[in-house]
Amino acid sequence: MIEEKQKQVIVEKLGEPANSYEDFTASLPADECRYAVYDFDFMTEENVPKSRIIFIAWSPDTSKVRNKMIYASSKDRFKRELDGIQIELQATDPTEMGLDVIKSRST
Repeated sequence: MIEEKQKQVIVEKLGEPANSYEDFTASLPADECRYAVYDFDFMTEENVPKSRIIFIAWSPDTSKVRNKMIYASSKDRFKRELDGIQIELQATDPTEMGLDVIKSRST
């Protein structure tokens, strides 16, 4: 999350490997923007294990305009600091980052 007073991105929460994708999406606030990174492990149709690092810019419609502007204006700079991002999603509601979307973008 962006800490406005300190003007920096801080890690608000870390997930556990045993957590599901649904646990991950449920942990995002319903009315505040966040940056999120998810390590998506899956099997291809050929039964080959694969992994994709997904960057999600979560900007729900219910968040305040100032919050949306701060996240939108700093997203590219922040994303450049991350290594290994393979897929980027911009989501304003949970359906835009559903597991079906993740799977279709990962293959």
